[in-house]
Amino acid sequence: NGLSATADAIEVEQNTAGLQLLRADNLQIVNGGQTTASLHAARKSAPDELKKIHVQMKLTIVPREKSEGVVPRISEYANSQNKINAADFFANHPFHIKIEELSRRVLAPAGEGGYRETKWFYERARGQFADQRGRRSIAERKKFDKAYPRAQFLTKTDLAKYENTWSCLPHIVSLGAQKNFAYFAKHIGQRWKAEGAAFNELWFKRLIAKNIIFKATEKLVSGAEWYEGGYRANIVAYAISKLVHDADARKMLIDLDTVWRNQTISRDLQAAILISGAEAQDVITHPPDGIRNFSEWAKKQPCWKWLSERELHYEDEFENVLISPELSRDIEKEVRVDQAVNAGIEVEVEVHRLGSEFWTDARNWARERGLLSPIEMSIIEICATIPKKMPSAKQCAIAISALKKMTDEGFSGSKNNES
Repeated sequence: NGLSATADAIEVEQNTAGLQLLRADNLQIVNGGQTTASLHAARKSAPDELKKIHVQMKLTIVPREKSEGVVPRISEYANSQNKINAADFFANHPFHIKIEELSRRVLAPAGEGGYRETKWFYERARGQFADQRGRRSIAERKKFDKAYPRAQFLTKTDLAKYENTWSCLPHIVSLGAQKNFAYFAKHIGQRWKAEGAAFNELWFKRLIAKNIIFKATEKLVSGAEWYEGGYRANIVAYAISKLVHDADARKMLIDLDTVWRNQTISRDLQAAILISGAEAQDVITHPPDGIRNFSEWAKKQPCWKWLSERELHYEDEFENVLISPELSRDIEKEVRVDQAVNAGIEVEVEVHRLGSEFWTDARNWARERGLLSPIEMSIIEICATIPKKMPSAKQCAIAISALKKMTDEGFSGSKNNES
């Protein structure tokens, strides 16, 4: 049936064969992935035969400001003949793009027994990990495997599971990956709009710490003497939520920063998890009269209420894995300050890297169109005289902001823009 695709904007040209597509901004295939993969395989194995093939494409132009709401719906209805997961519709949300970018950039400590820094691969869209690994040569694949060990991999539904668990919603997590993700997606969109800047490197590191704790809890539950078998996923979510809840009752938080630095959990945290895990199993497998299905019981809010209200007696060492909210906020403030400093440095470097010739072109282009304010024009004038005059950090920030305004209006930095 062909392909369905979207783009922010396109450029076309009329020729003897009809309209030719010259450029597509942010092109996304929302239906026809298997067809595209088959064409790619054919291009390698039978490129001459491929010249005889024509595939129709429906291309929908969606302005960037509307893409967040429209593109997932196009994907949903274009895929109505197949069972598509709710998580797939959310892959292009700026939140997930940001987390993907962080995962490709942030280096994880070597940890105990390690000898090199690695990265955690966040799979924003299904198949990304296999695709990026598979397209490499054998030598490149070895480098990829060292940078992204298979154990250091998480998906959108994993992220939703960890975040809802730490929000003390184990009954929502117990609904299953897709329903849990749908609940998470509904709320993360609001958070992103309100506090998008908070999803920074520190947030990502703490997310990975949650992953490490979750995976460690799965192993601990499986090997525990008290574990009766079955319902492990429910027990794990409930056990961690109980720890978070009880830490909060002490006006404390689980120390995720230490888990990130060590890339593993301490014996003290393991001991606490085993205590909360045993209690979680007891609550889940002893529902009230009239309820026989333990899995269904775990999906209900009263199940969490029962566990949250139970008083547990942890070892004194439990205090060792906690951190005060005040200290946690101080760490966040330090990170924000460092980010601001680094961002300022990056802006200055970019202004000087572009050079006086570029800024002269920008000045002439903006002057012809009357696009910039007098202050912006005066700063662009200074940039055009680099290195005779050097713009300050604040002026560099204004120059980059003005440049963005110009590029949005069509400036590309080439000398041909005047025409």
